[in-house]
Amino acid sequence: MKIIVDMDRCQDHGQCVFSAPEVFRLNAEGHLEYESVPDDSLRDAVEEAADVCPLQAITLEG
Repeated sequence: MKIIVDMDRCQDHGQCVFSAPEVFRLNAEGHLEYESVPDDSLRDAVEEAADVCPLQAITLEG
């Protein structure tokens, strides 16, 4: 699984951080950082994170 976040659309709301904190995090400046190729055991949490993104900026491949 590969995660792609459209950083032009992302407004750092952080909803993904609540759904999958092992993958998504806000840095000290409040901007989103994430692991683009997380372990497949986190798929359910990552799919939920993509679903709850208010701007639908998260895409999953594979």
